[in-house]
Amino acid sequence: MTSFKNPTNENSYFDAVLIGAGIMSGTLALLISEVLPDIKILIIEKLNAPGSESTGAFNNAGTGHAANCELNYTPLDEKGNIQIDKAISINRSFEKSMSLWASLYEAGKIDIKKFLKFIPHISFVSGQDNISFLKKRFQKMTENPEFIDMEFSASFDEISSWAPLITKDRSPLTEIAATRVLRGTDINFEALTKEYLSLVSRNKNVEIRYKTELVDLKKIDNKKWELDISSEGRKNSVRTGYVFLGAGGKTLNYLQKSKIPEAKNYGGFPVSGKWLICEEKYLTEKHNSKVYGMADIGSPPMSVPHLDTRWIDGKKLLLYGPFAGFTTKFLKQSSYFDLFSSIKKNNIISMLDVGVKNNDLINYLISQSLKNHNSRVDNLKNMMPSANPSNWYLKNAGQRVQIIKKTNFGGSLKFGTEIVNSSDGSLSALLGASPGASTAVSIMVEVLEKSVLFLNDKNNLRKKIYDVIYPKLSTSLNDSNFIKDIKKRNNSILGFHP
Repeated sequence: MTSFKNPTNENSYFDAVLIGAGIMSGTLALLISEVLPDIKILIIEKLNAPGSESTGAFNNAGTGHAANCELNYTPLDEKGNIQIDKAISINRSFEKSMSLWASLYEAGKIDIKKFLKFIPHISFVSGQDNISFLKKRFQKMTENPEFIDMEFSASFDEISSWAPLITKDRSPLTEIAATRVLRGTDINFEALTKEYLSLVSRNKNVEIRYKTELVDLKKIDNKKWELDISSEGRKNSVRTGYVFLGAGGKTLNYLQKSKIPEAKNYGGFPVSGKWLICEEKYLTEKHNSKVYGMADIGSPPMSVPHLDTRWIDGKKLLLYGPFAGFTTKFLKQSSYFDLFSSIKKNNIISMLDVGVKNNDLINYLISQSLKNHNSRVDNLKNMMPSANPSNWYLKNAGQRVQIIKKTNFGGSLKFGTEIVNSSDGSLSALLGASPGASTAVSIMVEVLEKSVLFLNDKNNLRKKIYDVIYPKLSTSLNDSNFIKDIKKRNNSILGFHP
């Protein structure tokens, strides 16, 4: 039995302990540090650097999910009507993230050049039914200020000018259509996380420990948490009044260890990913956009095919995918026993129910796992007909855990992100995947407002957060011109020139 040293001095107590040093904990630590600079924060990370797992540059889409081009954010309802509420919500959340970056950059606190590039976001389809859907989507979305600058085209030549690799070697008689938003972004969330943590580490009340792992946690005296942690073989414990679990897929395991009643409703289904990557300069120079297509039937949202221009470690690349796969790990660098250890008597029925209901997904993952290089390139040719297998290589992408939630109607497989809070606000956990990183600011503001950290003086702290994200902005959130004004302000500071 492992022995942990009990906390015996003030250095082992923290007002908040954040598990994981990815984009979520980085964002939360920054917000706390900005509005509550005097409280003690501990961030622990199992790996030796921040943002190396789910936040890693190759481990996420890097799109800056703003719902500009992701067709799965605008589904059809039972009557065949296009639903855009989710797209509007995601777009507004991403704009809030942009607003925080603009404010921090203007104040000289972070360097946007390390993580942000502006690049068009394109949705691309072929076939009359898909073209009809895309046109209706365009018409409905451009009625709203969030998407008023979106363009639509069914012209082969015009689409070729937008994204020449999409039309090269494609018959000009093919019926195709696309929408374009010039104000799209490519975000390196790993680099952004490093900027955040570099900033918060200047605060003497913030401590970051790498190569440190949460082993167990338990509630003590109804107010505090005791966390057993291990750091390179050294075992000790710390106490805190607030815990945030932001450890990617492993969050589910930690949430279950907490034994809060709210954890009983959840299980998880791991999905892995792979990218096809091209470094050939004569190709990377020709493609300057992110192009999203239609998802295959039965595929999870994280597998929507897209051909992306990316800048990683100062190098311009093309990424296509992601191709899905299955493993029982919850993180790339974790245990094959993760899935099995997450199965409890409270969630096993829900997990089995989801398995029965989602045969299409299971079959899809199996078929994806069996693909060879040439078959993956054949898939790429649906979007880039001229693709040559010799120009592309395969690289593992991130590991995601899709939420399985217990409901009155059995198990439900949830796509997206979900916050789980303890009833007293002393623990929060973030489960799920896309659009996670892009909406981290909105998500972490919600986490803070429901936490014990905001128990007192809630209205004043809300105003402080608003002033951090939107300093000197005269337009209120409820003003009809807010979206227009905040975009204009962010464009000016971040350097987007329409």
